[in-house]
Order: sequence, then C-alpha cells, then structure tokens
Amino acid sequence: MSLPAAAQEALDAFAACPGWEQRARLLMQWGERLQPLTEEERNETNRVHGCESQVWLVGEQRDGGWHFRTASDARLIRGLLAVLLARIDGLAAAELAALDLPAWFSDLGLSRQLSPSRSNGLNAVVQRMAKLAAR
Repeated sequence: MSLPAAAQEALDAFAACPGWEQRARLLMQWGERLQPLTEEERNETNRVHGCESQVWLVGEQRDGGWHFRTASDARLIRGLLAVLLARIDGLAAAELAALDLPAWFSDLGLSRQLSPSRSNGLNAVVQRMAKLAAR
C-alpha cells in the first residue's frame, strides 16, 4: 500500500532529523499546520476522552474516504495529531481500522518518545476516528 503524499513527506522530514531535539521541533512545526477548529467545534461532544490533554476531533466522509480535523491545548500533542492525520487522511473506514499506529510512529522515529499516557491518548483518538467511520 502506498502512503498518502503528506505521510511520505512526514517520513522524509523526520528521517532527516538526527536526534530527538530536532524531531521535537519538527513535531511542533507540524502541529502548527493543523486546520483550526471553531469555538463551536471545541465542544464536549467532539472532545476525546482518555487524553490527559484536551483534544477535540471532528470527521467527515468525502469522496469515499475519511477526513478529520483535530485540535489540542498541548503543542506536542498537536504535532503528534498532525503526523497522525498525515497518515490517515482520506482512508476508507476499513483501512482506518487496519492501521498499525505503533508501526507508523516507529517509522517516524517517535515511538520511544511516546509516554504511556500519550500512547493511550493517541489510541483514544484513533478509536474515536474508527467509531465515527463506522457510523
């Protein structure tokens, strides 16, 4: 399966980083790319529970694939969400359900920096995406 262009861009960019400090800086830059949510979208219905930080998620199906927008109050989490969205944007529900998230973050060289609470939070986001896609 070929990667979406944004996912390949993320892989190339993170592969070029020699160490964690550069990756962390790059992660925060990616977080700034997130399409902002409106104040109305930052509501309790769209909040993802299971994250230590506040995270909101909205999704819609277009052209046979799922497209998500997300926001967080934490800079590092915004970056992790941005590289997650780069990997999954436009996937069909079945592809979304089959995604190996730990492998993706490992490919980016970020898995060692994912604390258990961050991993749990990202898993909660992916579960929420799968739930939205299953409707």
